[in-house]
Amino acid sequence: MTFTAGMTRRSLLAGLAAGTVLTGLPRRAAAQEVTLRWWSPQGAPAQVEAYKFQIAAFEALNPGIKVLFETTSDEGYAPQLAAAFASGEVPDIVTHLPSFSVQTYYSNGLVEPFDDVIAAIGADDYYPGANDVFRTADGKYCGTGIGNTAANMLWLRRDLMEAAGVAQAPRTWDELRAACQAMQGGGIFGAPLPYGQNSMTSLIFIGFIHQAGGQVFTPDLQVAIDNEGTRNALEFYKSMRELCPPGATNYSWGESLTAFVSGATATGIYAGRVLANVTEQNPAIADSVTCTVYPTISADVTPWTFNDFPSVFIPAQSKNKDAAKAFAAFLFNPEGYIKQLHAAPGHVLPVLKSINENPAYKANAIIEKFPAEVELMANAAAGGFNLGFESAGHKSNDKAGEVIASNAIADLVQRVVLNGEDVDASIGTCSKAIEDIMKA
Repeated sequence: MTFTAGMTRRSLLAGLAAGTVLTGLPRRAAAQEVTLRWWSPQGAPAQVEAYKFQIAAFEALNPGIKVLFETTSDEGYAPQLAAAFASGEVPDIVTHLPSFSVQTYYSNGLVEPFDDVIAAIGADDYYPGANDVFRTADGKYCGTGIGNTAANMLWLRRDLMEAAGVAQAPRTWDELRAACQAMQGGGIFGAPLPYGQNSMTSLIFIGFIHQAGGQVFTPDLQVAIDNEGTRNALEFYKSMRELCPPGATNYSWGESLTAFVSGATATGIYAGRVLANVTEQNPAIADSVTCTVYPTISADVTPWTFNDFPSVFIPAQSKNKDAAKAFAAFLFNPEGYIKQLHAAPGHVLPVLKSINENPAYKANAIIEKFPAEVELMANAAAGGFNLGFESAGHKSNDKAGEVIASNAIADLVQRVVLNGEDVDASIGTCSKAIEDIMKA
């Protein structure tokens, strides 16, 4: 267990007695007061309440340490962190960023190795392979997952399906388009796909490329987006535009989520936050909501679930690394971790086997109401991928974060789908932009 600023032997023993997971971290004796800055783009009110509980519990065991929580945003964290790294005024711990961003930061020397924190949490308690996406080129780990997400599930309303004569959940793109066409009408659109110049469009469209049997990179990280899968994905994505609300040209995560939850669209594409939001904001449709893995071009193509592997990592420039590591490990202490997971039940799924099996985790109204959906998302997320880890056969891509931040893939979607530009030329422009990033 880390001996950090303000910690006494009594607090160490109290922490162990309380079941903390801090054993094995390096010892450090210090007397000065320490303030840890914690950044996260996940700042919904229920989540912040859970964070406050974890902070208070940690501070009670460590009187010399204070933790200050600060929110970023899904679209804004990259420039915020860039400014922090440039100035040296970095947060001490960052959570809920996608794994590929952490890999990029680590490759640039901006992130502290996380191996000792994983050991303190208990490497054997993770699901098999859970930390593979955080393994770096030098064999170390750049962070760990604070949870799993199945970010591109297909959300459906059984009531609208029944009314439209849609007998079962779509398995292929043709079935999905037909279902959306059948359910669209009366002010309800078929789907809330994003077409904006933003990360959601890039990340979701990468899923469509894989759902068409394509890939962005070869397993050895050569740019391979110029393939038939990408062309088929663009064609299908274009065919879906008329089934999406007019505002979808600017949709990002929040707008897409709200469109389904509000009842404006018959289907949705999002992670498990849908369950809590529908229950709280639109309970009239809650009993009709369900999900499945997103369809593929044909039944011969295996579904590809986008898991951004929400992370925990520590900037290398932190002046309080030992305290930050102690707090990072403490985030997985069962009572606080379960409260954090319950703040967005089904959205952020546990990465530790012991937590998933804990009766306290399962004792949640959303998880109890939607057990099949939560179980499906958990299984899909566990076998999920992202641009930094496209398949089990791919090398880890530490430039994936830069590719997403460039909006090169979102630009490809807009060129072809919204502007009607030549497909081959647009793919060529996108491919070159990605190649330039990889060579830089």
